[in-house]
Amino acid sequence: MQTHCCRDYNAESERQKSVEEFYRLNHIHQTYDFVKRMREEYRKMDRVEMSIWECCELLNEVVDESDPDLDEPQIEHLLQTAEAIRKDYPNEDWLHLTALIHDLGKVLLLPSFGGLPQWAVVGDTHPLGCAFDESIVHHKYFEGNPDHHNPSYNTKHGIYSEGCGLENVMISWGHDDYMYLVAKENGTTLPEAGLFVIRYHSFYPLHKSGAYKHLMNKEDKENLKWLNIFNKYDLYSKSKVRVDVEKVKPYYLSLIDKYFPAKLRW
Repeated sequence: MQTHCCRDYNAESERQKSVEEFYRLNHIHQTYDFVKRMREEYRKMDRVEMSIWECCELLNEVVDESDPDLDEPQIEHLLQTAEAIRKDYPNEDWLHLTALIHDLGKVLLLPSFGGLPQWAVVGDTHPLGCAFDESIVHHKYFEGNPDHHNPSYNTKHGIYSEGCGLENVMISWGHDDYMYLVAKENGTTLPEAGLFVIRYHSFYPLHKSGAYKHLMNKEDKENLKWLNIFNKYDLYSKSKVRVDVEKVKPYYLSLIDKYFPAKLRW
């Protein structure tokens, strides 16, 4: 696995400047009320009906402006991640599929899914309803977020209690939470660990910096072990080695068939 160059937010380049501007908008506009509204809106699953694989192909139209490394089509990254995990964890087929679908929520950027702005779809995620931890990338821009100045929301616990469980915590809206909702609402049989990986893979303040652990319950701590395994591959499988899509496609179609209905509501 390659472990160089990934997630370098400080290098001075045009790309880095656009990433910083992305986080400025993200940190100003992602409020508790905004996330609540988005979850209610997208929980309806009334926009599109399609299969998982159709969505994988659709993802090729998406460019993630928050990622300082990735300039390749999204489906390449999905398959690189899934294949790297499959090689090292051959018996955990649910994790192979989780890797394939973890970024599918980025279709939120496309018009038929609402055409949301980048700051409402991609980038690192963090809790709302409690203080913004210093470990969050480009933290200074929270100064422009009304929640930052709301006494109900700007303390360590905010509206939550110790060990309340992440499922009870409002996390900034984006492709993680959307794909989690899609999987749940369509009756996936993926194990809880798979759903946890999908929902929190962009929650870097937690799994990179160890922030917000006071909100986790016992189940979260168990699932975090799998997220930490997954994350190594998610970051470092971004290589220039091409995956033969047609060659691996039958295997992933069989996993989709095992864990999901043929058509999903999105």
